[in-house]
Amino acid sequence: MNAGSQEGVGVDCAQVVELITEYLEGHLDPAMTAEVEAHLAECEGCQVYLEQMRQTIRSLGRVPLGELSPQARAELLAAFGAMRGGPS
Repeated sequence: MNAGSQEGVGVDCAQVVELITEYLEGHLDPAMTAEVEAHLAECEGCQVYLEQMRQTIRSLGRVPLGELSPQARAELLAAFGAMRGGPS
């Protein structure tokens, strides 16, 4: 499946990419979880992306915010803000 939606599946690849962290953390509501899972069942590219994200999480684990320097925290927040179209 490419960037578009497949008939009967309510989310497309771009939406899955945006939602994947929330999906992995269990923060999506049941209806959206079902939409993402329906898309994943049909889209090999998004299945690969999901597995890459899982491998990244396993490799890196988590970094508690208290362990980040103020500069590193500011740089990360700026980078994530820029990725979402916010101020950098």
